Amino acid sequence: MGKKLKQQRRGKGSNAYTKPPLSQKAEIAFRNERHSRKIIGEVVDFVDDPGHSAPLMLVRYDDFTETLLLAPEGIKIGDRIQEGTGADYTLGSILTLSDIPDGMPVYNIESKPGDGGKFARGAGSYATIVAHTSKTVSVSMPSKAVVELAGDCRAEIGAVSGGGQSTKPLMKAGKNFYRMHALNKRWPLNRGVKMNPVDHPFGGKQHHKGASSMTSRNAPPGRKVGHIAASRVGRLKRG
Repeated sequence: MGKKLKQQRRGKGSNAYTKPPLSQKAEIAFRNERHSRKIIGEVVDFVDDPGHSAPLMLVRYDDFTETLLLAPEGIKIGDRIQEGTGADYTLGSILTLSDIPDGMPVYNIESKPGDGGKFARGAGSYATIVAHTSKTVSVSMPSKAVVELAGDCRAEIGAVSGGGQSTKPLMKAGKNFYRMHALNKRWPLNRGVKMNPVDHPFGGKQHHKGASSMTSRNAPPGRKVGHIAASRVGRLKRG
């Protein structure tokens, strides 16, 4: 008797596929006050959050409110950041894209005004302001793709700290297992063709699928693997 498939176990909702409680300490987001007066905050502490690849910084503003933000490379405790209209281009400061000059590195960029930051948030990543128009700003993302965003979207000045951590060799599989475990990810993931026929529809000693990988959307959980409800599989008709 074989085991249940991964998609069956995941659908059941067992502990192996459930996010552990309190695995992520905090949400990072900008203040709700947009286009407000300039306010100054001080970095008072750094927080190591398993849910983020980069360290976070605890910022205490002049109005005694506190928030967690992604820490830029080179910032330290006691440094001051600015936010709001007329803020300076200091490391970690938060400004709208329309107020940031061309060529400036930015990170934690909003996709829509007020969403709190969506782009360039991984450790060591940053984007670059390319050009301005009357309403939009062209931003070169870490993938080198140029994206047009609204000028009211906010971003932080600098690059995300923690860059280069992925270059350190893991040396053994156990290290990668616990690295993925901290990010609430299952690892390792075996291919279906390497399993037994009782464990996966693609399993067997032939080490290939043996059948089409296209699957109906209404297939039962034990067979719902491969290309689910695919419109095409990549082969072009000739003639």
